[in-house]
Amino acid sequence: METGVRSHQGELFVHPLSNPGATGICPEMLEVAEECSRAGDFSLAAEIYSSQLADLQQPDRGLCLRKADSLARAGRVSEALDSYCTAASLGKLRPEELTLLVETIARTLREKELGILGQGKGSGSSSSGEDGAGSDGECCEDEELDLFSCRLCKCLLHEPTTAECGHTFCKRCLEEDSVRECVHCKQKLSSRDGLPNGRRLNVVLSGLLDKLFATESQARRLWVEGEVLWKNQSLPEALEKYNAAVDLVPSSGRLLYQRAELHMEMRNFSQAVQDASSLCRIKPLWTKAHCLKATALSKAGRNDEALQEYFLCVALKPDWTKVKLEAQKVLSELFSSVFENEDLPTPLHPLQGGLTTRLIKPPALLRSLRPLTQRPGSSSQDSEFSVTKSFPVDDSSSRLSAPCPSKSDHAAGEDSTKSLAGVLAALPAPPGGIKRKHSGDGPSAIFGPPAKLLRPDEASGIQKATVCGGRVVAAELMDSGDMECSLCMRLFYEPVATPCGHTFCLRCLERCLDHNSNCPLCKENLSEYLATRGYNKTLLMEDVLQRYLGDELMERKKIHEEEMKELSNLNQEVPIFVCTMAFPTIPCPLHVFEPRYRLMIRRSMETGTKQFGMCIADELKGFADYGCMLRVRDVKFFPDGRSVVDTIGVSRFKVLSHGQRDGYNTAKIEYLEDKKVEAEELVELLKMHDSVYEQANSWFTSLKDNMKSQILSHFGHLPSKDPDPQASPSGPAWCWWLLAVLPLENRAQLTILAMTSLKDRLIAIRRVLIFVTRKRPR
Repeated sequence: METGVRSHQGELFVHPLSNPGATGICPEMLEVAEECSRAGDFSLAAEIYSSQLADLQQPDRGLCLRKADSLARAGRVSEALDSYCTAASLGKLRPEELTLLVETIARTLREKELGILGQGKGSGSSSSGEDGAGSDGECCEDEELDLFSCRLCKCLLHEPTTAECGHTFCKRCLEEDSVRECVHCKQKLSSRDGLPNGRRLNVVLSGLLDKLFATESQARRLWVEGEVLWKNQSLPEALEKYNAAVDLVPSSGRLLYQRAELHMEMRNFSQAVQDASSLCRIKPLWTKAHCLKATALSKAGRNDEALQEYFLCVALKPDWTKVKLEAQKVLSELFSSVFENEDLPTPLHPLQGGLTTRLIKPPALLRSLRPLTQRPGSSSQDSEFSVTKSFPVDDSSSRLSAPCPSKSDHAAGEDSTKSLAGVLAALPAPPGGIKRKHSGDGPSAIFGPPAKLLRPDEASGIQKATVCGGRVVAAELMDSGDMECSLCMRLFYEPVATPCGHTFCLRCLERCLDHNSNCPLCKENLSEYLATRGYNKTLLMEDVLQRYLGDELMERKKIHEEEMKELSNLNQEVPIFVCTMAFPTIPCPLHVFEPRYRLMIRRSMETGTKQFGMCIADELKGFADYGCMLRVRDVKFFPDGRSVVDTIGVSRFKVLSHGQRDGYNTAKIEYLEDKKVEAEELVELLKMHDSVYEQANSWFTSLKDNMKSQILSHFGHLPSKDPDPQASPSGPAWCWWLLAVLPLENRAQLTILAMTSLKDRLIAIRRVLIFVTRKRPR
């Protein structure tokens, strides 16, 4: 006969009866017990199973297990252990039969001892990773990540390399074949094959890290060297590197973790236990640290202590199935060791031999926890419900030395109403004054890990330092001189790292590449970088500037904004492109290749005006006294830095004074507008406007097809006649279209462009139309 009940996690446990037909077993009562379990009345279910066992001449193993499960779920762990021991004496307990016991002890530790309340299944798991263990405990580690940590290996940046997206990682991390995209922005990264010279160190950041974190940087180099030796199976040499690194930074959790793993591979289990114990003290809530310690203890044959660590792992991360199974295996072996040891007599009573104490001994983790605050609403009266004791600790192995329970304690442990928290409260508490509350006192105190240890060289300057995550940055080491652009000799503004590893201000680099496609410092060819225009800012550099050199950066930003404000004034200092005639409303495509005009076009885009003036050349003054403002509609860049700029005429202007800036011409200008007329003059103007338009349309229609096609492809169709020719300050659009396509000298076009009378402009256009019509070959 088989029956089954579901645990709090929905798993079905079936404990078959050893002798279903035995006299004394009542199937109806078993069904009632199962119904009680489904209803949550586990104590009543346990009583029914007890009454059934009392009627048997020989205890039934399956019935003992059902009773044990019910007692465990009722919180009566001490009595549950009694039944589990009885079942173990009848036959070896299999790991899968101890699931409920492991879950119950872990849950009680989680709620009563660790103070983690209101978090059920999955509270410690992530959405990735097998059995919820993919990023187990990483939350504790990620909290310490700061500006200077690599988001791939979670350690201090070693040989920092800035990717094309602007984020910085360790060079060796980026070169891993599995890294296809940036973990920050998800941008696809170039493979090593796509980089002719491979990835380069960010020179500025590398020097900054060595200066700010000299000791840790040295340890990180030794650490990496050890990893390489380990990968090549040179284990003794790798261990030497790890030992040297740990001597420099003894509080590095990940370094200790890896050295413990190396000890495990070298079968130095006692040393692995020591490293894991130190790691658990540094990071008492990091689940992976406790799992590592449990594995090391198990390998060293110290199953009692290993079980404690496994319980903690399950308490901290209930969904970690792999560790839960390990705990069940170790627990099964501990039960077996009591009843299968031929040197010891078989206990007459299941709890004889102190198995209860061995199974629920206070965990080593609690020694490292210290209460930060008392629970809300607590008072001095709460102290009478608290137990604060201490007990000796063997630091070499982190084993807890608890005195053996007396007879009275043993009797109290068998009280049917005593929970695991009560049993733990009766045992000595760890140093540091952790307070165990009675189950009825509400939430336990909130605990936090001990403060991260500081290196001696950092501790001395703690008063003049800035804390960045888990690292301390000494204020006197942060010098603005280390963060200056080698081109403008000012603090970096919008810093950009080149593929060769050098850093410049974005605009400084662009100006250099206007003249030469080589790096200004190392002269490495950057033509491919120029072609892709991957000018993404180095985000780490920006963060460092904002956090540590905020005042200097604000001043640098103020200077930049003043320059942009000056450049965006389209009256006082307008950039002038000296090239060809341009007219309002007429497209004017430009091929830009000179460095000075590359800079000019780029600045017009950066300021947001997207405008500049166009004038024809003048032998005496450099450029003519009249011109047309152009507005940029689109820019297409070529790999060699050249560009095609699509512009359109906006308005006319008169030059008041000529000037220069950074190699290109500038001018102080005033804008031109047509003078409006009224009454009889307006009637005459409208009549002339219609007449000249008809004359222009007739001329265009009479052109040969090939010439007409060329004009249409470049300038489009003749604009329609305006109902109000004076609506625009520059007059009708068709006049400028016609002026652009008529075969006139630039000087003649410039004369008409400068006119502020629409009537005079129409008269001039009519004369030109008459002239070109007479000159046309018959």
